[in-house]
Amino acid sequence: MAADSSSFEPRSPKKERMANPSRRLMLQVIGLGAAGFAVGCTTTAQTPPMAVATGPMPQPPAPVPAAQRVVLGPFVKVGTDNTVTVLLKHIEFGQGVSTGLTTIVAEEIDADWSQMRFEHAPAEVPTYGNGAFGGAVQGTGGSTAIANSWTQLRQAGAGAREMLRQAAAAKFGVDASAVTVAGGKCTAGAKSATFGELAADAAKVKAPDPKTLKLKDPANFRYIGKERAVSHLGRADTPAKLNGSAQYSLDYHPDGLLIAVVARSPKFGGKVGGVDDSAAKAVKGVTDVFPIGNGVAVVGTNYWAAKKGRDALKITWDNAKAETRSSDAIFADYKKLLDKPGHEARKAGKGASALKGAGKVITADFEFPYLAHAPMEPMNATIEYKPGVSCLITSGSQMPTVDQAVAGAILGLKQDQVKINTTLAGGSFGRKATPDGDLIGECAQIAKHINGRAPVKLMWSREDDIRSGKYRPMAMHRMTARINKGKIEAWGDRTAVQSIMTGTAFLPPGQPDVSSIEGSEDIPYSIPNISVDVTWPTSPVTVLWWRSVGHTHTAFAKEHFLDVVAKDMKVDPLELRRSMLKDNPRLLAVLNLAAEKAEWGKKLGPNQYRGISVHKSFDTYVSEVAEITMKPGGGFQVDRVVAAVDCGIVINPDVVRSQIEGGVGMGLSAVMGEQVTMKDGAPVQNNFFDYPPLKMAQMPKVEVHIVKSAEAPTGVGEPGLPPLGPAVANALFAATGKPVTSLPMGKKSQA
Repeated sequence: MAADSSSFEPRSPKKERMANPSRRLMLQVIGLGAAGFAVGCTTTAQTPPMAVATGPMPQPPAPVPAAQRVVLGPFVKVGTDNTVTVLLKHIEFGQGVSTGLTTIVAEEIDADWSQMRFEHAPAEVPTYGNGAFGGAVQGTGGSTAIANSWTQLRQAGAGAREMLRQAAAAKFGVDASAVTVAGGKCTAGAKSATFGELAADAAKVKAPDPKTLKLKDPANFRYIGKERAVSHLGRADTPAKLNGSAQYSLDYHPDGLLIAVVARSPKFGGKVGGVDDSAAKAVKGVTDVFPIGNGVAVVGTNYWAAKKGRDALKITWDNAKAETRSSDAIFADYKKLLDKPGHEARKAGKGASALKGAGKVITADFEFPYLAHAPMEPMNATIEYKPGVSCLITSGSQMPTVDQAVAGAILGLKQDQVKINTTLAGGSFGRKATPDGDLIGECAQIAKHINGRAPVKLMWSREDDIRSGKYRPMAMHRMTARINKGKIEAWGDRTAVQSIMTGTAFLPPGQPDVSSIEGSEDIPYSIPNISVDVTWPTSPVTVLWWRSVGHTHTAFAKEHFLDVVAKDMKVDPLELRRSMLKDNPRLLAVLNLAAEKAEWGKKLGPNQYRGISVHKSFDTYVSEVAEITMKPGGGFQVDRVVAAVDCGIVINPDVVRSQIEGGVGMGLSAVMGEQVTMKDGAPVQNNFFDYPPLKMAQMPKVEVHIVKSAEAPTGVGEPGLPPLGPAVANALFAATGKPVTSLPMGKKSQA
């Protein structure tokens, strides 16, 4: 039976657990004996500390009471059971920061990996502000987690180590210089003590000045840069996810919880004109029905009651200010905008005027559709509101500072009265980092309307998010190049794309939103004359950063058009890139490494073709080679992707590989089949059946080669995605001789 069937009647919680046990419950009851543990636990309102894996992944110890967990600075707690807990100012939503950040502290504090734990830090700025965001906002995004925490957490770990060393010296009656710290113990001669035994005394030691700390020599690293699988270290978040104890915001069920859903306009920008809620209020389990800022909220004792109530609403929508165009009309309007200059983002040499002159001019337009984020965990949040006193938000909050501000403004509370319990999140790709705090804003309005009489959880279904959420903007690029005497003498990139940041707190008034064309305006190739300009059309359709933001379309336009130019010049696309990257050694190095590992130039099998691309995003350099096979009946499949990445010092090589592999998969999914299309201002797509993610059988073999570097670490959550699309398009171009000018490639018109 379909989950949305109106005839579905929910079982009571007790009956459902017995009659239809969930995967999580089965894991909790029977355990995973082959993996070396069997855990029985229940879901509670409290989020237990995450356990880490070491060797065969033992059963996690019982949580240490708060009174026995001693704080050694804002990022480190040491328990009397000898555990070391790292407070993460960045959320773990599958990208591996819980392992990466914990590894940095484990390295400098000199703990044994089996001691390490993590938990999300409270929402407190400036203590946990993101340095990449100026320190004024606590949040995760832009592939900044490792980069902005690298020095900070090394100092936190080293500082805690020195506090433990001082405590040990006092306990042993020796000078601190005689105490060695290793494997979670402090030792001086025959005397030794564990971190747990020293924790209480260490907390009384004055924290050292970060400037005086001696950080570990990279030559002595035990964890950083080491292969976790080979060392049996494992990821910090894996055991709890395997045994069912990992807590997501969907798992949070405080006593008396009410569930809310919202009916939103089918057209973006539509408002409620009138509503007949009589049938909704008659649904068993529905407790409240009322309008909120952008729709009508229905509150019930369970999700199905609230959803049935919403289905029963009769709403008249006011579309006076709504989007009414279809996708084709929007693209036609964008095309007109490209006929005249926009905001000049970059001018090198003579700029646009150099596009006219001797030689040959080549031009092509590229269209990019709206894309949904579609994270696996549906959007949800719970608010427990005490009017005039406090608000507790439980959510996979990617931007805690924004969520605090939004909830506080709606509920009339100060920032320190709004607390956030940040849980694990099942993906995001940017969706949970909204400048307007849309999820929390709606939930706060509902909590205010019911005057905090009960905790309330707002839930967005998959259909809600795909049809009413926020998208990667539609975009259109007009690429132009003038070729003369065997060289590219002038390059033009004109873009029309809806701005994500304009009108938000993330962009000062009057400033241009250059995130729209990041990757275009800093084109790395040595071309004497460059012109990059952008126009920002407006629409009621809500847009948001999507994994790798502007790079999602700028990399494709730049790197695919370069192959179009190379074909006209009758030169190898790899050699053309090499000739123009002599002043960019790190980008050239990954290009050469990917080409070498993919055996560029070696003859492939029948109907097989290669394409290559290279791109820098978020200070990380990535090159990818895609190999495809053309199918006899039409279409093609991607067989293999070879990637080379330079992200500075690597904390966890396996996490780097996983993120590049994930970027390849998500990028391939987007360019092959994903798109949100508009019909008269309303999205056509609804769920995964018509917004199809990549299937496992479609995933190519991926090889990731990491450049060894002594540079400061940069991010890997996003940079693996941008080069994938153009690499595949370039392989298809090599096969057919036809540029890919409209995405997704899997559309019937290009099948």
